[in-house]
Amino acid sequence: MKGIGNSVMAAVGVAALIIAVTPSAEAVVQQNLPAKQTVKRPIAEKKSHRLVLQVNVNDPATMNLALNNATNVAQYYRDRNEKVAIEIITFGPGLHMLRDDTSPVKARIKTIKEANPDISFQACGNTKENMHRAENKEIPLIPEATLVKSGVVRVMELQELGWAYVRP
Repeated sequence: MKGIGNSVMAAVGVAALIIAVTPSAEAVVQQNLPAKQTVKRPIAEKKSHRLVLQVNVNDPATMNLALNNATNVAQYYRDRNEKVAIEIITFGPGLHMLRDDTSPVKARIKTIKEANPDISFQACGNTKENMHRAENKEIPLIPEATLVKSGVVRVMELQELGWAYVRP
């Protein structure tokens, strides 16, 4: 047993010595270069960011907060020259955000969409159909909105793909 312990200790010592003595890859590259030559390394690929914002209440303050979050995130990554995709998904009473006849923020959405192509607006088809039946009329959406079958399912699918989730 004592012999095994000594063998392990010796192996650990040898490994530590190898690590301490082995030059880094950068040091090896620098040793082999002429004095005035610089190393050109590939630029690291910038990470792409993805955010889903959920709006499920008919509350102008919440709608404006979601719009603030979206524009702030878009600006942050634009300033860093990094890509970002942002989806604002509405369902339930939150669909009023994207209704042409009831949205308290439709003018702001139009302005945001024109300035930020990275921000998209999704409207729940299930909610739209339920509102159609309840109100006995067609439910018009703003031109910036895209209809998805289910807002909740869309949120789930994006989260499963690794999108960050925020509910303002």
